[in-house]
Amino acid sequence: MKQKSSCFRQFIHYTTFNVLGMIGLSCYILADTFFVAKGLGGNGLAALNLAIPVYSLIHGSGLMLGIGSAAKYSVFRGQKALEPSNQVFSAAICLMAAFAVFFMLAGIWFAPDLAKWLGADQEIFPMTQTYLRVILLFSPCFMLNDILLSFVKNDGNPSLAMSAMLAGSFSNILLDYIFIFPLGFGIFGAVLATGIAPIISMGILSRHWSNQQNHFHFKWSNSIPSMVLPILSIGFPSFVGEAASGIVMVTFNFIILEILGTIGVSAYGIIANLSLVVISVFTGIAQGIQPLISQAYGKNQYAQIRQIGCYAIESVLILSFLIYLLLFVFASPIAAAFNSEGQARLQQIAVTGLRISFTSIPFAGFNIVLSMLFTSMERVLPAQAISLLRGFILLLPMAFLLSFLAEMTGTWLAVTITEAITLGIGIIFLFRETIAKR
Repeated sequence: MKQKSSCFRQFIHYTTFNVLGMIGLSCYILADTFFVAKGLGGNGLAALNLAIPVYSLIHGSGLMLGIGSAAKYSVFRGQKALEPSNQVFSAAICLMAAFAVFFMLAGIWFAPDLAKWLGADQEIFPMTQTYLRVILLFSPCFMLNDILLSFVKNDGNPSLAMSAMLAGSFSNILLDYIFIFPLGFGIFGAVLATGIAPIISMGILSRHWSNQQNHFHFKWSNSIPSMVLPILSIGFPSFVGEAASGIVMVTFNFIILEILGTIGVSAYGIIANLSLVVISVFTGIAQGIQPLISQAYGKNQYAQIRQIGCYAIESVLILSFLIYLLLFVFASPIAAAFNSEGQARLQQIAVTGLRISFTSIPFAGFNIVLSMLFTSMERVLPAQAISLLRGFILLLPMAFLLSFLAEMTGTWLAVTITEAITLGIGIIFLFRETIAKR
Protein backbone atom coordinates (compact mmCIF):
# COMPACT_ATOMS: atom_id res chain seq x y z
CA MET A 1 0.00 0.00 0.00
CA LYS A 2 2.86 2.37 0.87
CA GLN A 3 4.57 1.64 -2.45
CA LYS A 4 1.29 2.28 -4.32
CA SER A 5 0.83 5.60 -2.51
CA SER A 6 4.39 6.62 -3.39
CA CYS A 7 3.79 5.65 -7.03
CA PHE A 8 0.62 7.79 -7.14
CA ARG A 9 2.44 10.80 -5.65
CA GLN A 10 5.16 10.50 -8.28
CA PHE A 11 2.55 10.21 -11.02
CA ILE A 12 0.75 13.36 -9.83
CA HIS A 13 4.05 15.22 -9.39
CA TYR A 14 5.34 14.50 -12.88
CA THR A 15 2.10 14.62 -14.86
CA THR A 16 0.73 17.79 -13.23
CA PHE A 17 3.87 19.75 -14.03
CA ASN A 18 4.03 18.32 -17.54
CA VAL A 19 0.37 18.97 -18.35
CA LEU A 20 0.62 22.57 -17.18
CA GLY A 21 3.88 23.04 -19.06
CA MET A 22 2.54 21.49 -22.28
CA ILE A 23 -0.61 23.61 -22.16
CA GLY A 24 1.62 26.64 -21.81
CA LEU A 25 3.83 25.47 -24.66
CA SER A 26 0.85 24.92 -26.95
CA CYS A 27 -0.19 28.52 -26.31
CA TYR A 28 2.68 29.55 -28.59
CA ILE A 29 0.52 28.98 -31.63
CA LEU A 30 -2.85 29.68 -29.98
CA ALA A 31 -1.68 33.15 -28.97
CA ASP A 32 -0.50 33.75 -32.53
CA THR A 33 -3.89 32.63 -33.81
CA PHE A 34 -5.82 34.94 -31.49
CA PHE A 35 -3.71 38.06 -32.06
CA VAL A 36 -3.31 37.47 -35.80
CA ALA A 37 -7.10 37.05 -36.09
CA LYS A 38 -7.64 40.31 -34.18
CA GLY A 39 -4.91 42.28 -35.93
CA LEU A 40 -4.85 40.88 -39.46
CA GLY A 41 -8.30 39.33 -39.96
CA GLY A 42 -9.25 36.25 -41.98
CA ASN A 43 -6.34 36.49 -44.44
CA GLY A 44 -3.81 36.60 -41.61
CA LEU A 45 -5.49 33.60 -40.01
CA ALA A 46 -5.37 31.65 -43.28
CA ALA A 47 -1.68 32.51 -43.82
CA LEU A 48 -0.82 31.41 -40.29
CA ASN A 49 -2.73 28.16 -40.73
CA LEU A 50 -0.83 27.36 -43.92
CA ALA A 51 2.55 28.00 -42.26
CA ILE A 52 1.99 26.16 -38.96
CA PRO A 53 2.82 22.69 -40.40
CA VAL A 54 6.45 23.76 -40.77
CA TYR A 55 6.54 24.69 -37.09
CA SER A 56 5.11 21.25 -36.34
CA LEU A 57 7.93 19.67 -38.35
CA ILE A 58 10.58 21.62 -36.41
CA HIS A 59 8.98 20.93 -33.04
CA GLY A 60 8.51 17.28 -33.98
CA SER A 61 12.22 16.99 -34.77
CA GLY A 62 13.06 18.53 -31.40
CA LEU A 63 10.73 16.11 -29.60
CA MET A 64 12.20 13.15 -31.46
CA LEU A 65 15.70 14.08 -30.36
CA GLY A 66 14.64 15.14 -26.86
CA ILE A 67 12.33 12.28 -25.91
CA GLY A 68 14.34 9.64 -27.78
CA SER A 69 17.56 10.58 -26.00
CA ALA A 70 15.99 11.37 -22.61
CA ALA A 71 14.14 8.03 -22.51
CA LYS A 72 17.43 6.25 -23.17
CA TYR A 73 19.07 8.45 -20.54
CA SER A 74 16.50 7.41 -17.91
CA VAL A 75 16.98 3.72 -18.71
CA PHE A 76 20.74 4.16 -18.27
CA ARG A 77 20.16 6.01 -14.99
CA GLY A 78 17.97 3.16 -13.76
CA GLN A 79 20.81 0.77 -14.61
CA LYS A 80 23.39 3.04 -12.90
CA ALA A 81 25.27 3.42 -16.22
CA LEU A 82 26.63 6.96 -15.91
CA GLU A 83 29.02 7.20 -18.87
CA PRO A 84 26.43 6.17 -21.49
CA SER A 85 24.10 8.78 -19.96
CA ASN A 86 26.49 11.55 -21.00
CA GLN A 87 27.04 9.98 -24.41
CA VAL A 88 23.34 9.93 -25.24
CA PHE A 89 22.98 13.62 -24.30
CA SER A 90 26.02 14.51 -26.41
CA ALA A 91 24.64 12.56 -29.37
CA ALA A 92 21.32 14.45 -29.10
CA ILE A 93 23.13 17.82 -29.26
CA CYS A 94 25.14 16.75 -32.32
CA LEU A 95 22.01 15.57 -34.10
CA MET A 96 20.24 18.82 -33.25
CA ALA A 97 23.05 20.81 -34.88
CA ALA A 98 22.71 18.79 -38.09
CA PHE A 99 18.92 19.26 -38.20
CA ALA A 100 19.33 22.99 -37.48
CA VAL A 101 21.61 23.51 -40.49
CA PHE A 102 19.01 21.87 -42.76
CA PHE A 103 16.09 23.95 -41.45
CA MET A 104 17.98 27.25 -41.51
CA LEU A 105 19.16 26.75 -45.08
CA ALA A 106 15.57 25.94 -46.06
CA GLY A 107 14.46 29.20 -44.46
CA ILE A 108 17.06 31.26 -46.29
CA TRP A 109 16.60 29.79 -49.76
CA PHE A 110 13.25 28.01 -50.03
CA ALA A 111 10.67 30.01 -48.03
CA PRO A 112 8.88 31.32 -51.20
CA ASP A 113 8.70 27.84 -52.72
CA LEU A 114 7.37 26.40 -49.45
CA ALA A 115 4.67 29.07 -49.27
CA LYS A 116 3.49 28.22 -52.78
CA TRP A 117 3.63 24.46 -52.13
CA LEU A 118 1.54 24.88 -48.96
CA GLY A 119 -1.22 26.57 -50.98
CA ALA A 120 -0.71 30.32 -50.39
CA ASP A 121 -2.45 32.38 -53.06
CA GLN A 122 -1.36 35.84 -54.21
CA GLU A 123 -3.30 37.60 -51.46
CA ILE A 124 -1.74 35.77 -48.49
CA PHE A 125 1.62 34.78 -50.05
CA PRO A 126 3.72 37.61 -48.48
CA MET A 127 2.51 36.84 -44.93
CA THR A 128 2.96 33.09 -45.36
CA GLN A 129 6.49 33.51 -46.72
CA THR A 130 7.50 35.81 -43.86
CA TYR A 131 6.22 33.42 -41.20
CA LEU A 132 8.00 30.45 -42.79
CA ARG A 133 11.36 32.17 -43.17
CA VAL A 134 11.54 33.45 -39.60
CA ILE A 135 10.27 30.23 -37.97
CA LEU A 136 12.89 28.20 -39.86
CA LEU A 137 15.69 30.56 -38.84
CA PHE A 138 14.71 30.12 -35.20
CA SER A 139 14.67 26.30 -35.52
CA PRO A 140 17.87 25.74 -33.45
CA CYS A 141 16.22 27.49 -30.49
CA PHE A 142 13.07 25.36 -30.69
CA MET A 143 14.94 22.06 -30.97
CA LEU A 144 17.54 22.79 -28.29
CA ASN A 145 14.77 23.88 -25.94
CA ASP A 146 12.93 20.59 -26.59
CA ILE A 147 16.06 18.57 -25.78
CA LEU A 148 16.88 20.48 -22.59
CA LEU A 149 13.28 20.31 -21.37
CA SER A 150 13.25 16.53 -21.84
CA PHE A 151 16.56 16.04 -20.02
CA VAL A 152 15.70 18.34 -17.13
CA LYS A 153 12.43 16.43 -16.60
CA ASN A 154 14.21 13.09 -16.76
CA ASP A 155 16.88 14.40 -14.41
CA GLY A 156 14.30 14.74 -11.65
CA ASN A 157 13.27 18.39 -12.04
CA PRO A 158 9.83 18.52 -13.72
CA SER A 159 8.85 21.67 -11.81
CA LEU A 160 11.70 23.67 -13.39
CA ALA A 161 10.79 22.33 -16.84
CA MET A 162 7.20 23.46 -16.28
CA SER A 163 8.35 26.91 -15.14
CA ALA A 164 10.50 27.24 -18.25
CA MET A 165 7.68 26.24 -20.60
CA LEU A 166 5.20 28.59 -18.93
CA ALA A 167 7.68 31.49 -18.89
CA GLY A 168 8.30 31.02 -22.60
CA SER A 169 4.60 30.86 -23.37
CA PHE A 170 3.61 33.88 -21.29
CA SER A 171 6.41 35.92 -22.83
CA ASN A 172 5.16 34.85 -26.26
CA ILE A 173 1.66 36.08 -25.47
CA LEU A 174 2.95 39.41 -24.16
CA LEU A 175 5.32 39.93 -27.09
CA ASP A 176 2.57 38.95 -29.55
CA TYR A 177 0.45 41.82 -28.29
CA ILE A 178 3.34 44.33 -28.25
CA PHE A 179 4.68 43.41 -31.70
CA ILE A 180 1.32 43.19 -33.51
CA PHE A 181 -0.60 46.11 -32.00
CA PRO A 182 1.54 48.94 -30.49
CA LEU A 183 4.50 48.32 -32.82
CA GLY A 184 2.47 47.22 -35.87
CA PHE A 185 4.88 44.49 -37.01
CA GLY A 186 2.04 42.35 -38.42
CA ILE A 187 2.75 38.69 -39.15
CA PHE A 188 6.47 39.27 -38.60
CA GLY A 189 5.70 40.33 -35.03
CA ALA A 190 3.71 37.16 -34.38
CA VAL A 191 6.46 34.83 -35.58
CA LEU A 192 9.21 36.88 -33.88
CA ALA A 193 7.41 36.54 -30.54
CA THR A 194 7.16 32.78 -31.10
CA GLY A 195 10.88 32.57 -31.90
CA ILE A 196 11.98 34.49 -28.80
CA ALA A 197 9.91 32.31 -26.45
CA PRO A 198 12.24 29.24 -26.41
CA ILE A 199 15.22 31.48 -25.71
CA ILE A 200 13.48 32.72 -22.55
CA SER A 201 12.59 29.12 -21.68
CA MET A 202 16.24 28.04 -21.93
CA GLY A 203 17.24 30.94 -19.73
CA ILE A 204 14.98 29.52 -16.99
CA LEU A 205 16.35 26.01 -17.56
CA SER A 206 19.91 27.26 -16.97
CA ARG A 207 19.13 27.17 -13.23
CA HIS A 208 19.44 23.38 -13.45
CA TRP A 209 23.16 23.86 -14.06
CA SER A 210 23.75 26.85 -11.79
CA ASN A 211 22.41 24.86 -8.82
CA GLN A 212 24.63 21.91 -9.82
CA GLN A 213 21.61 19.60 -9.93
CA ASN A 214 22.30 18.15 -13.35
CA HIS A 215 23.70 14.67 -13.92
CA PHE A 216 24.29 14.98 -17.68
CA HIS A 217 27.08 16.77 -19.56
CA PHE A 218 28.25 17.20 -23.14
CA LYS A 219 31.26 14.96 -23.58
CA TRP A 220 32.53 13.78 -26.94
CA SER A 221 33.55 10.15 -27.33
CA ASN A 222 33.88 7.68 -30.18
CA SER A 223 30.76 5.88 -28.88
CA ILE A 224 28.45 8.81 -29.72
CA PRO A 225 27.69 7.68 -33.31
CA SER A 226 26.40 4.36 -31.94
CA MET A 227 23.74 6.32 -29.99
CA VAL A 228 22.25 7.97 -33.09
CA LEU A 229 20.07 5.10 -34.30
CA PRO A 230 18.59 4.27 -30.84
CA ILE A 231 17.73 7.96 -30.28
CA LEU A 232 16.03 8.30 -33.65
CA SER A 233 14.15 5.00 -33.41
CA ILE A 234 12.92 5.58 -29.85
CA GLY A 235 12.02 9.21 -30.56
CA PHE A 236 10.44 8.59 -33.96
CA PRO A 237 6.89 8.10 -32.59
CA SER A 238 7.11 11.52 -30.94
CA PHE A 239 8.24 13.02 -34.24
CA VAL A 240 5.36 11.37 -36.08
CA GLY A 241 2.87 12.51 -33.45
CA GLU A 242 3.91 16.14 -33.84
CA ALA A 243 4.85 16.26 -37.51
CA ALA A 244 1.68 14.40 -38.42
CA SER A 245 -0.36 17.31 -37.12
CA GLY A 246 1.41 19.48 -39.68
CA ILE A 247 0.84 17.02 -42.51
CA VAL A 248 -2.78 16.63 -41.45
CA MET A 249 -3.21 20.41 -41.54
CA VAL A 250 -1.75 20.57 -45.05
CA THR A 251 -4.04 17.77 -46.22
CA PHE A 252 -7.14 19.21 -44.57
CA ASN A 253 -6.33 22.67 -45.90
CA PHE A 254 -6.34 21.34 -49.47
CA ILE A 255 -9.53 19.34 -48.90
CA ILE A 256 -11.36 22.25 -47.26
CA LEU A 257 -10.14 24.73 -49.89
CA GLU A 258 -11.83 22.55 -52.50
CA ILE A 259 -15.09 22.32 -50.52
CA LEU A 260 -15.47 25.77 -48.92
CA GLY A 261 -12.58 27.97 -50.06
CA THR A 262 -10.51 30.34 -47.90
CA ILE A 263 -13.27 30.88 -45.33
CA GLY A 264 -13.26 27.14 -44.63
CA VAL A 265 -9.49 27.19 -44.10
CA SER A 266 -9.91 30.07 -41.65
CA ALA A 267 -12.54 28.10 -39.71
CA TYR A 268 -10.33 25.01 -39.72
CA GLY A 269 -7.47 27.16 -38.41
CA ILE A 270 -9.50 27.84 -35.27
CA ILE A 271 -10.19 24.13 -34.74
CA ALA A 272 -6.66 22.99 -35.57
CA ASN A 273 -5.06 25.42 -33.18
CA LEU A 274 -7.47 24.60 -30.36
CA SER A 275 -6.67 20.94 -30.95
CA LEU A 276 -3.00 21.71 -30.24
CA VAL A 277 -4.01 22.85 -26.77
CA VAL A 278 -6.32 19.88 -26.18
CA ILE A 279 -3.77 17.34 -27.38
CA SER A 280 -1.12 19.03 -25.21
CA VAL A 281 -3.05 17.87 -22.12
CA PHE A 282 -2.64 14.23 -23.11
CA THR A 283 0.90 14.80 -24.35
CA GLY A 284 1.63 16.22 -20.90
CA ILE A 285 0.31 13.05 -19.25
CA ALA A 286 2.33 10.89 -21.64
CA GLN A 287 5.55 12.86 -21.17
CA GLY A 288 4.93 12.90 -17.43
CA ILE A 289 4.87 9.11 -17.16
CA GLN A 290 7.87 8.66 -19.48
CA PRO A 291 10.66 9.25 -16.90
CA LEU A 292 8.86 7.09 -14.33
CA ILE A 293 8.28 4.20 -16.71
CA SER A 294 11.77 4.37 -18.26
CA GLN A 295 13.45 4.23 -14.85
CA ALA A 296 11.09 1.46 -13.66
CA TYR A 297 11.84 -0.46 -16.86
CA GLY A 298 15.57 -0.05 -16.27
CA LYS A 299 15.05 -1.62 -12.82
CA ASN A 300 12.64 -4.35 -14.10
CA GLN A 301 9.80 -3.01 -11.89
CA TYR A 302 6.88 -4.17 -14.05
CA ALA A 303 4.25 -3.89 -11.32
CA GLN A 304 5.04 -0.19 -11.01
CA ILE A 305 4.80 0.22 -14.79
CA ARG A 306 1.31 -1.29 -14.81
CA GLN A 307 0.21 0.94 -11.93
CA ILE A 308 1.44 4.11 -13.62
CA GLY A 309 -0.26 3.03 -16.86
CA CYS A 310 -3.58 2.60 -15.03
CA TYR A 311 -3.30 6.08 -13.51
CA ALA A 312 -2.65 7.54 -16.97
CA ILE A 313 -5.66 5.80 -18.54
CA GLU A 314 -7.98 6.94 -15.74
CA SER A 315 -6.72 10.51 -16.16
CA VAL A 316 -7.40 10.42 -19.91
CA LEU A 317 -10.97 9.20 -19.33
CA ILE A 318 -11.83 11.96 -16.87
CA LEU A 319 -10.12 14.81 -18.70
CA SER A 320 -11.42 13.88 -22.16
CA PHE A 321 -15.01 13.92 -20.88
CA LEU A 322 -14.58 17.32 -19.20
CA ILE A 323 -12.80 18.89 -22.17
CA TYR A 324 -15.38 17.75 -24.73
CA LEU A 325 -18.24 18.92 -22.52
CA LEU A 326 -16.61 22.34 -22.26
CA LEU A 327 -16.00 22.60 -26.02
CA PHE A 328 -19.52 21.43 -26.92
CA VAL A 329 -21.29 23.85 -24.58
CA PHE A 330 -19.09 26.87 -25.35
CA ALA A 331 -18.43 26.19 -29.05
CA SER A 332 -20.11 29.43 -30.16
CA PRO A 333 -18.26 31.90 -27.89
CA ILE A 334 -14.97 30.07 -28.52
CA ALA A 335 -15.39 30.44 -32.29
CA ALA A 336 -16.49 34.07 -31.89
CA ALA A 337 -13.29 34.90 -30.00
CA PHE A 338 -11.29 34.14 -33.15
CA ASN A 339 -13.84 35.58 -35.60
CA SER A 340 -12.78 39.21 -35.26
CA GLU A 341 -14.71 40.31 -38.38
CA GLY A 342 -17.95 38.67 -37.19
CA GLN A 343 -18.43 36.61 -40.35
CA ALA A 344 -21.61 34.55 -39.93
CA ARG A 345 -20.49 31.81 -42.35
CA LEU A 346 -17.11 31.44 -40.62
CA GLN A 347 -18.87 31.25 -37.25
CA GLN A 348 -21.28 28.54 -38.40
CA ILE A 349 -18.53 26.37 -39.95
CA ALA A 350 -16.29 26.66 -36.90
CA VAL A 351 -19.04 25.83 -34.37
CA THR A 352 -20.13 22.74 -36.31
CA GLY A 353 -16.53 21.65 -36.76
CA LEU A 354 -15.72 22.06 -33.06
CA ARG A 355 -18.61 19.88 -31.96
CA ILE A 356 -17.97 17.10 -34.48
CA SER A 357 -14.18 16.95 -34.76
CA PHE A 358 -13.47 16.92 -31.02
CA THR A 359 -15.34 13.65 -30.56
CA SER A 360 -11.85 12.26 -31.27
CA ILE A 361 -10.52 13.47 -27.89
CA PRO A 362 -10.70 10.26 -25.79
CA PHE A 363 -9.37 8.01 -28.57
CA ALA A 364 -6.48 10.39 -29.27
CA GLY A 365 -5.64 10.59 -25.56
CA PHE A 366 -5.43 6.81 -25.19
CA ASN A 367 -3.30 6.48 -28.34
CA ILE A 368 -0.83 9.14 -27.17
CA VAL A 369 -0.41 7.44 -23.78
CA LEU A 370 -0.07 3.98 -25.34
CA SER A 371 2.58 5.15 -27.79
CA MET A 372 4.59 6.76 -24.98
CA LEU A 373 4.23 3.64 -22.82
CA PHE A 374 5.87 1.56 -25.54
CA THR A 375 8.48 4.26 -26.22
CA SER A 376 9.45 4.43 -22.54
CA MET A 377 10.12 0.68 -22.50
CA GLU A 378 12.08 0.77 -25.78
CA ARG A 379 9.31 -1.16 -27.57
CA VAL A 380 10.01 0.63 -30.82
CA LEU A 381 7.78 -1.23 -33.29
CA PRO A 382 4.38 -0.91 -31.54
CA ALA A 383 5.12 2.72 -30.65
CA GLN A 384 5.97 3.53 -34.25
CA ALA A 385 2.98 1.58 -35.57
CA ILE A 386 0.51 3.54 -33.42
CA SER A 387 2.07 6.86 -34.43
CA LEU A 388 2.16 6.01 -38.14
CA LEU A 389 -1.39 4.66 -38.21
CA ARG A 390 -2.96 7.70 -36.57
CA GLY A 391 -0.68 10.18 -38.31
CA PHE A 392 -0.46 8.95 -41.89
CA ILE A 393 -1.43 5.43 -42.89
CA LEU A 394 -5.07 5.55 -41.79
CA LEU A 395 -5.79 9.24 -41.45
CA LEU A 396 -4.90 10.56 -44.89
CA PRO A 397 -6.95 7.99 -46.89
CA MET A 398 -9.78 8.37 -44.37
CA ALA A 399 -9.83 12.15 -44.84
CA PHE A 400 -10.08 11.91 -48.63
CA LEU A 401 -12.65 9.09 -48.52
CA LEU A 402 -14.97 10.68 -45.96
CA SER A 403 -14.72 14.16 -47.50
CA PHE A 404 -15.75 12.62 -50.83
CA LEU A 405 -18.68 10.75 -49.24
CA ALA A 406 -19.96 13.42 -46.83
CA GLU A 407 -18.03 16.64 -47.62
CA MET A 408 -17.41 18.69 -44.45
CA THR A 409 -19.19 16.33 -42.05
CA GLY A 410 -16.99 13.51 -43.29
CA THR A 411 -13.90 15.72 -43.06
CA TRP A 412 -14.63 16.57 -39.42
CA LEU A 413 -15.19 12.88 -38.57
CA ALA A 414 -12.01 11.57 -40.25
CA VAL A 415 -9.81 12.06 -37.18
CA THR A 416 -12.32 10.44 -34.82
CA ILE A 417 -12.70 7.30 -36.92
CA THR A 418 -8.93 7.04 -37.48
CA GLU A 419 -8.14 7.38 -33.76
CA ALA A 420 -10.79 4.79 -32.84
CA ILE A 421 -9.41 2.19 -35.27
CA THR A 422 -5.84 2.90 -34.14
CA LEU A 423 -6.85 2.46 -30.50
CA GLY A 424 -8.24 -1.00 -31.27
CA ILE A 425 -4.94 -1.99 -32.88
CA GLY A 426 -2.99 -0.44 -29.98
CA ILE A 427 -4.89 -2.50 -27.43
CA ILE A 428 -3.99 -5.66 -29.37
CA PHE A 429 -0.31 -4.60 -29.26
CA LEU A 430 -0.58 -3.97 -25.52
CA PHE A 431 -1.86 -7.42 -24.68
CA ARG A 432 0.76 -9.07 -26.88
CA GLU A 433 3.59 -7.31 -25.03
CA THR A 434 5.45 -8.75 -22.06
CA ILE A 435 4.05 -6.12 -19.70
CA ALA A 436 0.51 -7.40 -20.22
CA LYS A 437 1.55 -10.96 -19.38
CA ARG A 438 3.37 -10.36 -16.12
